[in-house]
Amino acid sequence: MIGDKPATPTSPAAATNQTEIAPGVPVIRSRLRADSVTGDRKVLVYPSSGSVDFNVQELQDIQLMGPPLLMARDLMSPYVWLEPDGRFGIMVRAVTRPGEPMTDTGIIWAGWSNDGVNFAMLDQASILPGGTGEKDSGGVEDPTVVKMEDGSYVVYYTGVEADMAHGEMFYAAGPGIDRLVKAGVALASTKSLGNTKEATVDREKDGRWSLFYEYAADEASRVGLAIGPKVDGPWDEQPTPFMPREDGWDNWHLSTGPMLLDDPEMPVMFYNGATHDARWRIGWVAFDRKLTRVVDRCIEPLITPPPVPDRTASDIAFAASVTSCNGEIWLYYSLEDRRLSRARLKRS
Repeated sequence: MIGDKPATPTSPAAATNQTEIAPGVPVIRSRLRADSVTGDRKVLVYPSSGSVDFNVQELQDIQLMGPPLLMARDLMSPYVWLEPDGRFGIMVRAVTRPGEPMTDTGIIWAGWSNDGVNFAMLDQASILPGGTGEKDSGGVEDPTVVKMEDGSYVVYYTGVEADMAHGEMFYAAGPGIDRLVKAGVALASTKSLGNTKEATVDREKDGRWSLFYEYAADEASRVGLAIGPKVDGPWDEQPTPFMPREDGWDNWHLSTGPMLLDDPEMPVMFYNGATHDARWRIGWVAFDRKLTRVVDRCIEPLITPPPVPDRTASDIAFAASVTSCNGEIWLYYSLEDRRLSRARLKRS
């Protein structure tokens, strides 16, 4: 996904000093104040370059069957991947339902499926809170699975402190999804990068790791990018990959989503964006091969949650993973922070 590191990398936000973001697409400078972390400013919605587009062809609910402890919880963050034998693996965050005593912000459970829709879950959770110096004793969230060349697994996850308000990115590793051992911090939260979470990870051909992540800044979520030699870094921060658009549906919050890599010359992220009142939708942004420049970005969201009669109810669609096989693309996401779905996409 990323080639050799450029000598003078640029980003869509940094590109506001240039004349174009994509050929024929002018950059419009924003007058809003700069981000306190990166110095980047919001951008405006610009016309699509027509380089890529997606249409939703079908929607399906995801069904899990598992032990009572799991089935008594709501479900979020479905990370689904394809195994070499054709099976679908899943890791999901299970959370206590509204109105019930909140013992944690989440536990992580895993399972398997032959069709990508109906998953048989393991008898025991794969990752539980606590056990890493109590830094994740408040809960474990947002799993991201990396299958290694030797067949073992690395799982990035968010570990939440006992106050259930602060966290950072951890990782676990093991020979199977039922034999994971916590290994420590993958990307620490710092004074300027609070609550690092929601990993999107790829291992490059030269052995380096690219890590997109969500962090907190200016009372909003932002997306960062770092490159490192190992699963836990050390990390070399890159320019901000893209910013909110002040006149768009994604004008306040941004969060990482899965990366579609079926066209290595134009990787596409299905990202999550929201307004100030946290009405989350799913869109897409396309990069050049080295992730140094945005070549296209959706104008309207790709996935919008079904309408709800109560305006105060959760209004959230949040992408977590994507699979691609023989030209068939399935985007996995959660709705209302409680149920799972997937969408069959067609590239156009």
